[in-house]
Amino acid sequence: MRTVKVLALSYLGLSIATLVAIYLLRDHASLVNDAAWVRCTIVVLSALGTTLFAFQAARGSRKGYLRLRILSAVMVVAITVIVAIPGFLPAWIRIEQAACGVLLLAVVVIAFSPRVREAMSS
Repeated sequence: MRTVKVLALSYLGLSIATLVAIYLLRDHASLVNDAAWVRCTIVVLSALGTTLFAFQAARGSRKGYLRLRILSAVMVVAITVIVAIPGFLPAWIRIEQAACGVLLLAVVVIAFSPRVREAMSS
């Protein structure tokens, strides 16, 4: 679960950095829109949850593991949909969201792997 924790922390760090960038670029309408504020705030909250659940799962919490699996899978789907909508977000945020999706996809692959499922069920 060490890799999952690193991936979750990376997702959190990238999400927070993006929210800071949005704040700094708030006066540039071509770079930041209302959707960016809302979307990136939600992503930071989901990254906090993902990180919390990853650490709980690493300590052996079955509930934390279940929550990690659910949240990471839902967010991968949500990010995929959001990135695919043309013009919804500025291009640089779509790239950042895609990077977040890749980090979370790795979490999903590891968390749903037979080896990890078996370890968490015993």
